[in-house]
Amino acid sequence: MAAATAAPLPSAGRLVLKRGALELKSFFRTKGQFIVIFSLPAIMLMLLGAMQSGKPDFNGVTGAQILTAGMIGAGIMGTTFQNLGINVALERHDGTLKRLYGMPMPRIAYFGGKVIQVLVCMVAEVALLVVVGVLMFDVQVPGTLDRWLTLAWVLLLGGVACTLLGIAVGSLPKSARGANAIITLPFLIVQFISGVYMPFSDVPAFLQFIASLFPLKWMTQGMRSVFLPEHAAALEPAGSWQLPMIALVLAAWCVGALLLCMKTFRWTAKDS
Repeated sequence: MAAATAAPLPSAGRLVLKRGALELKSFFRTKGQFIVIFSLPAIMLMLLGAMQSGKPDFNGVTGAQILTAGMIGAGIMGTTFQNLGINVALERHDGTLKRLYGMPMPRIAYFGGKVIQVLVCMVAEVALLVVVGVLMFDVQVPGTLDRWLTLAWVLLLGGVACTLLGIAVGSLPKSARGANAIITLPFLIVQFISGVYMPFSDVPAFLQFIASLFPLKWMTQGMRSVFLPEHAAALEPAGSWQLPMIALVLAAWCVGALLLCMKTFRWTAKDS
């Protein structure tokens, strides 16, 4: 009688998909986290955008429309960098990462699952903010193929860069309690200097220089090129959208953040 053959082990790609499904289920079941991540940016856009009504526009472009593009960029970073960084830190300090490390599971499955979760949430967040902008502030959906392509590569490069940064920054908190403050505070500061809440040309020059060192400034600029009229490029400090520069900076951040992850990521807390 022939010996029974062992069932083949699932491939790494299949494990990534299964881990991604598990991460998504866990995220949507955590109602508090789900509501804050998705509702807060939309609520802020509605409130701050309403405050812009009645104010003079900028060559036919309203402050609410500029705000919408900025909030879309911030929404990308919030669902990737902030959300992922906090979750990785919490999982490290509650022992989840240590248990996963001891399981016979390819390491890529954990990271792939996280990437799937944040990218799905990122696309959903962007869609929600676009709907709010269109319905409340007359933001125009991209009407040409080149604008849709720009939206796609800014989403991809910005999402990948901020996802990798989130994994890397998740190693900074020394305790679970400090994760929120350590990761959220710099994110809020970068928002204020990156043209999220006001035209970037209104930001003081020295803060513009600091903002240009981080991906959020370039993501918001890319989103303005997608959702604002072409003549709105005159509102940028450079007088143009600088799309090649945006692509170059975001691609460089993807590479740099990946190297940073490889250097700093650890599966256990330092005190364990």
